Amino acid sequence: MATIQLTSAASSISAKGLTSFEGLRASNAVNVSSFSPLKLNAEARRSFRGLVVKAATTVAPKYTSLKPLGDRVLVKIKAAEEKTSGGILLPTTALSKPQGGEVVAVGEGRTIGKNKVEISLKTGTQVVYSKYAGTEVEFDGSNHLILKEDDIVGTLNTDDIKDLKPLNDRVLIKLAEVEEKTAGGLFLTDASKEKPSIGSVVAVGPGRLDEDGERKPLSIAPGNTVLYSKYAGNDFKGSDGSEYIALRASDVMAILS
Repeated sequence: MATIQLTSAASSISAKGLTSFEGLRASNAVNVSSFSPLKLNAEARRSFRGLVVKAATTVAPKYTSLKPLGDRVLVKIKAAEEKTSGGILLPTTALSKPQGGEVVAVGEGRTIGKNKVEISLKTGTQVVYSKYAGTEVEFDGSNHLILKEDDIVGTLNTDDIKDLKPLNDRVLIKLAEVEEKTAGGLFLTDASKEKPSIGSVVAVGPGRLDEDGERKPLSIAPGNTVLYSKYAGNDFKGSDGSEYIALRASDVMAILS
């Protein structure tokens, strides 16, 4: 096997044991002297230490107004929680990306068929949105998100997800308890517990708009026990530790009884 020796001055690669390679003799050594430590001046070192990847688009201070177009909504992102419920400070890497905020501006709506459909949300409304939806914008000193109304999961006026009021064709489901034992009575470890795809419907939206801009009520109702697609929707945890999922009605596969 080849041995590699690295020093600050140069790096050498011994060819011992590499006789099976055509054209390479065991007695030969390959010297690589072009490798040398990377030298950075003070300014460059400061730049590397302060390097931050920013996903948000920064709007220059000279722009004082941002008006969404069409069926888009501007949401001021809620600050990430910096402490656990027990008061422990979280490191930056452990901060979860917020999925909620306040509506600060709305577009004029959209036309479906012959009908003009206005956005149902008003400024000041607290909303929850899909995790990877929209475009993040840094505006007026705060982080905002521009997204379509359809990417908003629902409105939430409390800090508990169980109070979510879904929009459009969204459904809020409380997950069933995870099985603690196998059919043979063996206790399952946390790692081997399978995430359930069954739950109880807590709330439903008013339904999606059809081609004429009319609402079509959902066939699912609060209290239904349903089976849903395993990898659909957005996961949330309630204040009591209960797990919830918000997904589209089309991701619900069956009603159980």
